[in-house]
Amino acid sequence: MELGAILGLYGRMVAMTEARDYAMSFLRDHAVFAIFRRTAETPLYRIEKRPSLRNKQGQYALIGAEGQVLKRGHELAQVLRVIERKLIRAVD
Repeated sequence: MELGAILGLYGRMVAMTEARDYAMSFLRDHAVFAIFRRTAETPLYRIEKRPSLRNKQGQYALIGAEGQVLKRGHELAQVLRVIERKLIRAVD
């Protein structure tokens, strides 16, 4: 379900030519889904899941290209909404 939501958003980004590649990393303490505009660049966004933060700030985080935390929360949909809003603005 989580991966489906992320891949759905990624698919919309590809359709709008905002993204071209992605990478997934499954580490011991967290998982990362990175979205790239071009393969050789740093990721536009990293979506991280850290279960150890579940009872604190929220296990999901959206991290921007510069490494800044754009959104952190307990619900994945809430965190992904930041990217979805930017896609809507790009269409308008």
